Amino acid sequence: MEIPVYLMSYSLEWLSVLVRWLHLIVGIAWIGASFYFIWLDNTIKPPKAGSDLAEKGVSGELWAVHGGGFYNPQKYLIAPKQLPEKLHWFKWEAYATWLSGFALLCLVYYANAQSMMIDKSVADLSTGQALSIGIGTLLIGWIVYDGLCRSALGKHDVLFGMAIFFFIVGMAYVLSRYLSGRAAYIHVGAMMGSMMVGNVLMAIIPGQRKLVAALMAGKTPDPTWATIAKQRSVHNNYFTLPVLFIMISNHAAMTYGHRHSWLVLAAIMAAGALIRHFFNLRYKGRTAWGYPVCGVGLLLMVAVAIAPTPMYSSSSLSSPLSDHQENGRSSTMWQFAQVQAVVTLRCVSCHTEHPLQPGFASAPAGVMLDSPNLIHQHAARIYRQAVVLKTMPLANLTHITEEERAIIGAWFEGGAK
Repeated sequence: MEIPVYLMSYSLEWLSVLVRWLHLIVGIAWIGASFYFIWLDNTIKPPKAGSDLAEKGVSGELWAVHGGGFYNPQKYLIAPKQLPEKLHWFKWEAYATWLSGFALLCLVYYANAQSMMIDKSVADLSTGQALSIGIGTLLIGWIVYDGLCRSALGKHDVLFGMAIFFFIVGMAYVLSRYLSGRAAYIHVGAMMGSMMVGNVLMAIIPGQRKLVAALMAGKTPDPTWATIAKQRSVHNNYFTLPVLFIMISNHAAMTYGHRHSWLVLAAIMAAGALIRHFFNLRYKGRTAWGYPVCGVGLLLMVAVAIAPTPMYSSSSLSSPLSDHQENGRSSTMWQFAQVQAVVTLRCVSCHTEHPLQPGFASAPAGVMLDSPNLIHQHAARIYRQAVVLKTMPLANLTHITEEERAIIGAWFEGGAK
C-alpha cells in the first residue's frame, strides 16, 4: 500500500520535531557538563600543604551548596592511588548530540537538498554535489583541526586559536559560494560540532581509558594523556557559544541572507569566543571587562553594518490608473493587486494550510498568505524576507524576479495599504 505524499510529509515533519527536541535535550546535557567542569577546573583551590587531601594527591577542591545539599568536589593531579568501584564517564551526552544533529541534517537538509541546500543564484549544483559538499565539510573540518592539534602549532594556544579561527572562517567563505546561506551556516556549525565530538571520541575518552588501564595494571599513568584531554576539552569550551548561535541562526535570516554572510558569521563567532574567555578568566579570579566589551562591540558593529535601508518608493511602480477612481478601482487597489499576484504566484505554494511544495507538511513558521487579510497581517515579514534579506522564497524555488521584489518593496515602503 502506497503512503500518500501528504501523510509522508506530515510524518517527516513530526520526526524532525522530535529529533530536534532530542538534539536540544542532549545538547544541553553535554554543554552543561562542559561548562560545569571548566568552571570547576578554574575555581578549585589547592589544599593546604601537609593536609590529608594533599597527602592523597588532591590538587584542588571546593565546597558548594546546591538544592539543599553540600558538595565537596576534589580533583587529583593525575589519578587517585586506588580507583573507586564505580567511575562515571561523560561521553554519551556528546555522542547523542552529534548523532541527533546529523539525523537532523539528513531530515531537514539532505532529504530536501533542492530546497534547503541549493540556491541556483549562488551555484547551480546537483543534489549529489550538494550532499558531497555537506558531508565533505564535516570530514575536512575534523582532519584539518586534528592535524593542527597534533602539530607543533598545537602547543601554542594563542597561535593555534588564531589558525583554527581563520580556517573556520575560510570554510564559511567557501560554503557561502556553493550552498544557500542557511545551509552554509548550519554546515559550519555541524563542522565545529564534529570537531567537538571528535575530541571526545578520539582524544578525551581514549586518554581517560589509558589512564584507567595504567592504574588497573599498577603502572604510573602518563600525564600527557591528561594534558591532551584537558586541551581538547578547553577547545570545546570555546567552540560552544559560536555553535549555539549557529544552531539558532535559521531564525536570523538577516545574518545568513547577507551578501557577506561569511564575514557576519566570523564577527559573531569572534564575539562568542571573547565573551566565553571573559567567563573562563573570571572563574580563575580575574575580571577582564575588555573581552565582553569587545564582544558586544562586535555584535553592535554587525547590527549596524547589516541594517536594512529603504530601497524602493511608490513612484517606482507603474500603474495604469491615476490617483482618481478609474474603472471602479484606485491606484492603491491596483498596487495591492500586483502584490497579491506576486505573493500568490511565488509564496502561496508553501505558505498555505496545505502546501503544494514537496517537503512541507504545513506552512513554514505557521505563516499563511493565501488571503488579502493575511498578506496585510504579515506585510512586514514578507518585506523583510523577500525584499530586504531576499531569503524567501527558500532557495528561490519559485523563481521570483527582482521586479516582483520591487513591487512588494514599493508597496510596503509606501504604507502597505
